[in-house]
Amino acid sequence: MPDCRLYLITPPRIDLATFPDSLARALDAGDVACLQLRLKEAPEDEVRRAIDALLPVAQSHDVAFLLNDNAELAARSGCDGAHLGQEDGDHERARRLLKDGTLGITCHASRHLAMEAGELGADYVAFGAFFPTGTKEAKHKAEPEILEWWSNLFEIPCVAIGGITAENCAPLVRAGADFLAVVGAVWKHPEGPAAGVRAMNAAIAAA
Repeated sequence: MPDCRLYLITPPRIDLATFPDSLARALDAGDVACLQLRLKEAPEDEVRRAIDALLPVAQSHDVAFLLNDNAELAARSGCDGAHLGQEDGDHERARRLLKDGTLGITCHASRHLAMEAGELGADYVAFGAFFPTGTKEAKHKAEPEILEWWSNLFEIPCVAIGGITAENCAPLVRAGADFLAVVGAVWKHPEGPAAGVRAMNAAIAAA
């Protein structure tokens, strides 16, 4: 497996009538380590319907399926794990709820938060935003040095997030990111999501 892999996040809004097919085509196009379902404003029943529709697609492609923000729902609905921000509930409780499932924690640009996440048993830490992003307002700006620092000192994988594209990702790969988390680079790719996955994988390989 390559040292750095693609971590795909769903677009902020999805149409369940068409999105599962679009996702399947994207996952067929190249290596994707995991898919994070991220529907920030959606009510829980909508999130649950999305899990039911997308989880089988991800798992049939051997892609781990993580739920954003809600460890309890992730554990209840058979997801492979959850990704939590700093404000998303009790991380220690989430670790217990998920048992052997994956727990990822957003650490912005903070070495302190990353070490805390590692201590409580996170399976990966996420740093960002590295570049301006249209997906959410980035309050924190991270530099590639934090990836280098983390990967030199710790075994726990790190994810780089925030405005990452095939054109700008090389310094993050070289700095030691284990995963590159992307939204727009795939879903807004002019030639479609499958081309977006191919472009990202080609850029990672080239870096």
